[in-house]
Amino acid sequence: MNARDFSFEPKAKIVGRMQVLAGIGAATLVAGLFFAPQRIWLNLLLVSYYLLGLALAGMAWIAIQYVSGAHWSTALRRVPEAMAGVLPLGALGIICIVILHPSLYPWTGGVHVEGDAPGFKLMWLSLPFFRIRAVVYLLGWLGFAWAMLRLSRQQDSDGELSHTRRSTRLAALFLVFFGVTFWLASFDWIMSLEPEWYSTIFGFYNFAGAFLSGLATLTLLLVWLQRHSPLKSVIREQHLHDVGKLLFAFSTFWAYLWFSQYMLIWYANLPDETVYYVRRLHGFWQPLFVLNLILNWVVPFFALLPRMNKQRVGILVRVSIVLLAGRWLDLYLMIMPPFSGGKPHIGIWEIGLAAGLVGVFGLACFAALRRAPLVPVRDPYLAESLHYHA
Repeated sequence: MNARDFSFEPKAKIVGRMQVLAGIGAATLVAGLFFAPQRIWLNLLLVSYYLLGLALAGMAWIAIQYVSGAHWSTALRRVPEAMAGVLPLGALGIICIVILHPSLYPWTGGVHVEGDAPGFKLMWLSLPFFRIRAVVYLLGWLGFAWAMLRLSRQQDSDGELSHTRRSTRLAALFLVFFGVTFWLASFDWIMSLEPEWYSTIFGFYNFAGAFLSGLATLTLLLVWLQRHSPLKSVIREQHLHDVGKLLFAFSTFWAYLWFSQYMLIWYANLPDETVYYVRRLHGFWQPLFVLNLILNWVVPFFALLPRMNKQRVGILVRVSIVLLAGRWLDLYLMIMPPFSGGKPHIGIWEIGLAAGLVGVFGLACFAALRRAPLVPVRDPYLAESLHYHA
């Protein structure tokens, strides 16, 4: 298989659209810093965390395939690798918040925090330690991404099986590091926006949401590349069917964690826990709270329940778009209520930065897909993936 046969160059039209969306996001960010700084910093946190989730979901996908020895997805690997290429952009957004505007977090102003271990919480929520942890998380993820992509590219040149073995060991280390650091990062960057509240399941819940949105993004990219790139001859119906099954499974996993967190807090009825849901079940927040469950579980569950729907491209595309909108809403509900003045505000600042999110992600993915053949052409397990039959 010749690497030149799988080179990628997106059409100028789609690149132009992504550039327009990225420009809208940049203009919204600059204007918002002057006219609505609080909302723009909150939305920057939302889109940066969203980007990080997509990039890390791509890395987790690659690592899980290596560790489990699942060779059916080898031909698709360059797509989640391109998703991982977005990681520096998400990291940049988080660093800007942590360094330039840490006052977004109420505890940085000396707000008294209470809990079962107030001494530990005060130590954990100290600004220098908070910044150090952020740097450790981000540098660790960037380092693993660089190493994983480097090994994959090296195999393109020599085809040695040793690269697969080294990638498998590296993937196992990444999954351990990722499991701990993403769990803690969700506490640091999202949960500590409301320092009086805590949930031990919050990290798992955020992983489920990030990985589900990553699967939805992977689905959309595979379908688009199947139509507009040399991957048309590579991506089979069985590949999309398996991705559809994973969408169905992880949507239900997300719903299980959503229900577990809500049910346990509702049942215990402790004031320091229920305050989180009281805010989100009051007034105009309640319809959004219900819509979140509908977008992230009800629609995907019933749409993908029939076996044939998991391999119908039109249904997979629609469900993936619904899930990506659901992920944005889920993060909006995690971040915005304490700062909203009692009612949600979805306007130019939210829409502009969401458009920028799409544009920046698209441009970064295109750039990553240009750097290497769309298929790992000399991977020893590529033939097994190309002739995959579920």
